[in-house]
Amino acid sequence: GFEGFRKGYVGLLNWGLFHRMAIFLIFGALGVVSLFVLPFVGQDFFPLVDAGQIRMHVTVPAGTRLEEVELIFGKIETVIREIVPEEDRRQILDNIGLPQPINMAFTDTPTISSADGEILISLAAEHKLNTQEYIRRLREGLPKRFPTVDFFFQPADIVNQILNFGLPAPIDVQIIGGSPQTAKIAKEVKEKIQAIPGAVDVHVHQITNGPALQITVDRQRSAELGMTQREVANNVLTTLSSSAVVNFNLWPDPKSGLQYPVAVQTPQYLLSSIEEVMNTNLPGRGQAGSQMLSNVATIERKETPLVINHTNVQPTFDVFANVQGTDLGTVAAQLDKLVAEYCPPQPSWWSKTFAKGEAQPAAQKGEVKKDVNPICANLPPGIRIEVRGQVESMKTAFTNLGYGILFAAMLVYFIMVVNFQSWTDPFIIITALPGALCGIIWILFLTGTTFSVPSLMGTIMSVGVATANSILIVSFAKEQLASGKTAMQAALAAGFTRLRPVLMTASAMIIGMVPMALGLGEGGEQNAPLGRAVIGGLIFATISSLVFVPVVFSLIHGRRERPVQPLGVPSAQPA
Repeated sequence: GFEGFRKGYVGLLNWGLFHRMAIFLIFGALGVVSLFVLPFVGQDFFPLVDAGQIRMHVTVPAGTRLEEVELIFGKIETVIREIVPEEDRRQILDNIGLPQPINMAFTDTPTISSADGEILISLAAEHKLNTQEYIRRLREGLPKRFPTVDFFFQPADIVNQILNFGLPAPIDVQIIGGSPQTAKIAKEVKEKIQAIPGAVDVHVHQITNGPALQITVDRQRSAELGMTQREVANNVLTTLSSSAVVNFNLWPDPKSGLQYPVAVQTPQYLLSSIEEVMNTNLPGRGQAGSQMLSNVATIERKETPLVINHTNVQPTFDVFANVQGTDLGTVAAQLDKLVAEYCPPQPSWWSKTFAKGEAQPAAQKGEVKKDVNPICANLPPGIRIEVRGQVESMKTAFTNLGYGILFAAMLVYFIMVVNFQSWTDPFIIITALPGALCGIIWILFLTGTTFSVPSLMGTIMSVGVATANSILIVSFAKEQLASGKTAMQAALAAGFTRLRPVLMTASAMIIGMVPMALGLGEGGEQNAPLGRAVIGGLIFATISSLVFVPVVFSLIHGRRERPVQPLGVPSAQPA
């Protein structure tokens, strides 16, 4: 069977050697079509893993009492049990008003008040639907049943938590600045991100409308009654939050030798209304004696921020977003366009130096426009926008891996230059690499896999194996060329002789990568892109090594051969 296959291959190679233009057109068309397919592959930092864990953050309206939040969570659990069937559900755990009790270095803690909480859903080991499918159903069903409650999903597995670097979402758009318009711009950016296809769970992290009671002390009145504003504030704090807030005291037990904290506080059931708060007794001095809080202060309802963040001392608003139904790279591309609307790209050194226009004379005169943001021209002064999260890490990783692939190809080329003592033969060898890249693009496209760090690592592996197979072809062809055969005869003999070792090398690598490419076992989705990239790259690289490389060899070395004159026709003598 193999002899029959080799006979067919030799016939194909023989035809290609006499129809080089057709071979170049076929492989050129393959490269052009692959470039058109490339944008549809998509980009992700790392593939998602079906971990069987769902982590859902729930935010009820700010100021909701803890007992009311518990009732709302109970209703949400009922809907969850309707969406996730019992046979696929193992456990549901609620954390209301509590941060996540594990290492804070790589996890976020957005649960900061009684109005916040997390619902952790653990799926059965053999669940029917993928975890992402259940998340999609919850994301669509819960907001319809609870329109006043905000839901967003956070990474539940340790891999994505570390990749987010402690952020609750892979996309974090920061609006930084101390201007009063920062909150308004954050809300505007949120609405624009919500319009991007594939962006979900878009929300502003900072909560600015928390209900509060503001007590304003009449300093003149309190001074007349022998009290300072500090004394009034300390007594109110002691009444509402215990004396431990103002002065922390420890009582040593003489029997056990242990120390116990002692706190004085008005029982909460005695402070059930604003009137009871205003009846708080304040110790006075002099003839006035003790006074009620209502005699020296007034109280009114206000809104206060519940979450405040800063970046280098500057107030910051974070707009978090997740991705569903598409890849992270597609959403990131739209996000870059959105940021460019507020912060146009700065002109390069080349354009500043050599560009000609009307703006250049004004700059030479030293005219500077006032009230203009030098960083983000379309934002008020002092405000800027930055993108953080997996988007930033993915761009950095892809750039470095791209340089790594280019450096690997160049390093292999220069090593072969030293080995072959030639610049031409290594060039012939690396002509198989474009075929490997085309194979990687096509297999990722056909399997619905995106470009990620594992798939780019598979690309680097394919470069090495593809180069090794091409070396087998070119080195044998060089030996045949030195023995007196023509370039076409040498290329044909190299393909005939080296077919078996090339196929054995590629087949061994491909067969070894099949289990990894199938993504078998827990967490197999993480390494599946690597196996698929190696398989697709080697399939196309092997075809290039066996067909395209001999054709290029015959073309380049055929030009160096002297034309053979027919018998009986004398050659022209030099003048």
